[in-house]
Amino acid sequence: MSFEPWALVGLHAAVRFTVTAEPAPGLLPRLIEPFARRDLVPDVFEARRQGETTRVEIRLAAMPAEMVHVVEGNLGAVVGVLSVQREQEVVGRVQRRAA
Repeated sequence: MSFEPWALVGLHAAVRFTVTAEPAPGLLPRLIEPFARRDLVPDVFEARRQGETTRVEIRLAAMPAEMVHVVEGNLGAVVGVLSVQREQEVVGRVQRRAA
């Protein structure tokens, strides 16, 4: 029998965010911040300037599914962001237990 105070079992997803933004100093650190606040490290963080905009692709192989929409909203709220597109595929289950 387990005496743990809580257990969280949830889905995780492979996610790719594509952000289009106005090029500006400080844009990239502001885009990584929503992940850092949640102790998430993207597998890919790639930025390219395309004419008058910057395109940033951020991919995670396994992100807690309940965080996807929150991070997407945070990315869209960054100053200078014009659009955020998301591709997501649920790839499995994550189980976390209290120590």
